[in-house]
Amino acid sequence: MPTHAPTSPSEALAGLWRLLGQPESALSRVTLTGAEPALPSSFAVGTAAQASIAASALAAAELDRLRKGREQSVSVDMRHAAVEFRSERYLRVDGGPAPELWDSIAGTYRCGDGRWVRLHTNFPHHREGVLAILGCAGERAAVAEALKGWKAEDFEQRAADARLVVTAMRSFAEWDAHPQGQAVAALPVMSLEKIGDAPPLTLPPDERPLSGVRVLDLTRIIAGPVAGRTLAAHGADVLLVTAPHLPSVAPLVIDTGRGKRTTQLDLRAAADKERFTALLRDAHVLVQGYRPGGIEALGFGPEQAAAIRPGIIYVTLSAYGPDGPWAGRRGFDSLVQTASGLNVAEAEAAGIDGPKPLPAQALDHASGYLMAYGAMAALARQMQEGGSWHVRVSLAQTGHWLRGLGRIEGGFSAPDPSQEDVADLLEESQSGFGRLSAVRHAGLLSETPPVWERPSMPLGSQEPVWL
Repeated sequence: MPTHAPTSPSEALAGLWRLLGQPESALSRVTLTGAEPALPSSFAVGTAAQASIAASALAAAELDRLRKGREQSVSVDMRHAAVEFRSERYLRVDGGPAPELWDSIAGTYRCGDGRWVRLHTNFPHHREGVLAILGCAGERAAVAEALKGWKAEDFEQRAADARLVVTAMRSFAEWDAHPQGQAVAALPVMSLEKIGDAPPLTLPPDERPLSGVRVLDLTRIIAGPVAGRTLAAHGADVLLVTAPHLPSVAPLVIDTGRGKRTTQLDLRAAADKERFTALLRDAHVLVQGYRPGGIEALGFGPEQAAAIRPGIIYVTLSAYGPDGPWAGRRGFDSLVQTASGLNVAEAEAAGIDGPKPLPAQALDHASGYLMAYGAMAALARQMQEGGSWHVRVSLAQTGHWLRGLGRIEGGFSAPDPSQEDVADLLEESQSGFGRLSAVRHAGLLSETPPVWERPSMPLGSQEPVWL
């Protein structure tokens, strides 16, 4: 394991802050407490959590300064941030466990060539597609037996051709030699670019940093929904737009739905497309995590949205970034960890054979906070310069950033926080699912502490209108 000193949380935050051209003076108003290891890992997961959450909180404070002239201080504790990186694990509904997160055959398997693959089968069509290729029953033993007849990379490619989500496990060296690994390594952790002209949109002074800011959230699972949840925590009117035909994962809907309203529109249908266009005309931010090319085909890609709503802040999440042969591939955190070497490196550091995932869906959560940070940084630029802006984040770029933060000697000595261990970081609330116990937000502002004013609700509970 490399022994170079890990990046400090303050250095990691400053790097993110400067990357998007934010004012240097704001960094003096941040207090970061706690130290690694925050979770049992050889990677600086606590640093990634603290820095990404702090970037989003500081961006909220900066917007508040632009709108209201007040300078708020920001504080983030590493332990709290690391626990929030696992918020879905600590969710409880009516005192009991949340619904099961993982499908029964999801996970890692050894193929006939001795190499490993990871299957992601939480969506029914992904599960059915994998079983159709393997020609076996939907049971772990049957899947394991069928995969003995495959080479790992052959099955990865066959699954990709069928638009399924499977990756072969690679080491850092293998990923660094792969064309996609090289494409990702050439990119910054995230990007912000101007994609059109528009006058500055006026955001008058208000009680909270994002009061009056309207956000369209077209995301599912963790990363994108965490971005929307973070914007809601600072006062935005976040409208989650899903469709009846799109699968979802129940505990993630509950955990990331806090603070949002939720409606359903089928963007393939003319009438619903019209209603969405009307919402977009009055939106400030659009956050989307469709498969690459998917939303453009519906007429709502970045440039298309900027034509409908000049001045829009458009945030795109992808699995593998905008460049390289895998730019169009679907993916999830666990798969990107597997493909990009993180699972091998973690296993080697722990001295075990086979894949070892990070102790959190760290790429998802970090990407979510980076998306929220990017959206708010872009809003600040829009207020001052005008223009339409495009923020891009990908799980693979976030993974490369995490890797670059360095490794933690003795990181596995950190305890793995149990439900009882995090009791002081939980809050109770009523919801459309029952009484929730869930992790509070770790990004604290001195004058406007984060709060989710609206309860998490079942998908499609509200009308597609702005407040």
